[in-house]
Parts: sequence; structure tokens; C-alpha cells
Amino acid sequence: MTLPTAVSNTPNLDTPSAEPAAAERTLTGEQANGSTDQLAEQLPAPPPTDLYSDEPPLETTLHLRQMILLLNCLHWIWKDRDDYFAAGNLTIYYSLRERKDEDFRGPDFFVVLDTEPHPRKSWTIWEEDGKYPNVIVELLSDSTAETDRDFKKRLYADTFRTPEYFWFNPDPEKQEFAGFALVRGKYEAIAATDQGWLWSEQLQLYLGIHDEQLRYFELDGKLVPTPDEAAITALAEAAAAQEEVTAAQEEVTAAQEEVTAAQEALTSEQQRSARLAEKLRELGIDPDSLD
Repeated sequence: MTLPTAVSNTPNLDTPSAEPAAAERTLTGEQANGSTDQLAEQLPAPPPTDLYSDEPPLETTLHLRQMILLLNCLHWIWKDRDDYFAAGNLTIYYSLRERKDEDFRGPDFFVVLDTEPHPRKSWTIWEEDGKYPNVIVELLSDSTAETDRDFKKRLYADTFRTPEYFWFNPDPEKQEFAGFALVRGKYEAIAATDQGWLWSEQLQLYLGIHDEQLRYFELDGKLVPTPDEAAITALAEAAAAQEEVTAAQEEVTAAQEEVTAAQEALTSEQQRSARLAEKLRELGIDPDSLD
């Protein structure tokens, strides 16, 4: 709708009368509403206070599967804990002015300790008691590797103060794995074990490559399973235990059969002895005198 022409306070010298007609000076209700609506459309809308995460999608299915793998395995081994929050590709808002239209990043995977695990649309620092992630993992790709190794490493050390930062490229042809711990405000490389694993003091777990994927390992070297792997293992263990029970039952049955056979043989022998003793008595011989 076109805005109505504003009415001037200067007399119109081109018309006989300097006083405009009332119909020309008064806006109808429909015109007034239309003007208000159009002006409202022209004004920028204030940012919402509860934004959903708006991170770009992960580049490949390898990246997506790796992110889900890290989440699922951590949830499995920490299934009895309720003092952490873990997420993937979720926006972190960290503006000092508490604005959600500036200063935000979305790590591929991060963990915050000593917090509640309830679902969130995003992680907003000023709404989370000022907590930043304890651990961040970025999944390298051709388009992000340089930023992950340089800018984000400085951001997570200088601004987030995240105690541990890891990166991993899930592409088997370009696989790269590194980890850093914050020491006196600077990241220092975490020393690898003989297997190439890196210890996370925050998670109390090793991170290492297994079957071309980044996995967790317990202190004793045991692989942290996915829920599906744990279920398969549990089923296999249950089947093995059942086989042992069946084998034991078969042994018990065989032993019982041997006992029954022995009892039957003993009964038969007792019956034969009784018949023989009766015959001896018929012949006038006391069977007891023969002992």
C-alpha cells in the first residue's frame, strides 16, 4: 500500500482556498492502519531471546556419524550420571553484552561438566552461570581445517578458556588427530600413548582412533562401546552363559542317569541274592552260615 501524502502547514498558492478540504486533511481508519503496518515492516525486528541453534549442517555423513558416535558412547558410559551436558553442532552464545545476534560459535562436539543435562535449544553463557565447555572436539574438513587449527584454537584458549581441545578428521584418506590442554592460559599438545591415544583429564577417558573412527577408551584400555555394541556384547555373553548352563544341566542329567543305573543294578543284585537265599533255605541251608 502507498503511504498517503503528508499534509503541509503552508497554504497552497495554486488553489483558490489555502485551507484544504476536511476529506483531504483527515486519514481514514484503514489508511492509518495501513501506514502503521508499513512502518512496522520497515523497522528491524528485535532479536528473539530464545534462539534455536542455527549451525550449518556437517559436511559429510562421516562427520555426522562421528559426532553421533562421540555423543552416544559418552552417554552410554555416563548413563548413571546427571551432572553434565553434551551436544553436537549446537550454537554457543558468548556475547559480553548478552546479545544473541553477535559472538556465537557452534563446535562440532562439546561437553560441559557440573551442570544439568536437560535439553537445550542452544548454549547461552549468561544463562548457564557463565559456564563454557570443558571439552571441545572439532571435526576437520577441507573447508574448516584452517579455521579449526588457528582461529578456533585461539578462541577456545583465550575466550572460552576451555581446558581441553581436540580435532579429528574422519576422512580415512586425510585422517588427522591432535589434542591440547590449557596450561597457564595457552594450549599445549597432549602427549600420546604408544597406541596414539590422548588422555582427557576432564573426561577421565582416553581418545584414540579405532577402526578409522575417534573413540573413547577407559583407563585400563577397554574400548567404550556404543549402546548397540554393548547390547550385542550382552547378548553374546548371555548366550555363552546359557550354553554353560545347558552344558552343566546335561552333565547333571548324565550323572543322574548313572546314579539311576547304579541303583537299578543294585536293586537287581539284591533281588538275585534274595532269591538265592530262599533257594538255600529250601535245601535246609542257612544262607547266613555261609558268610
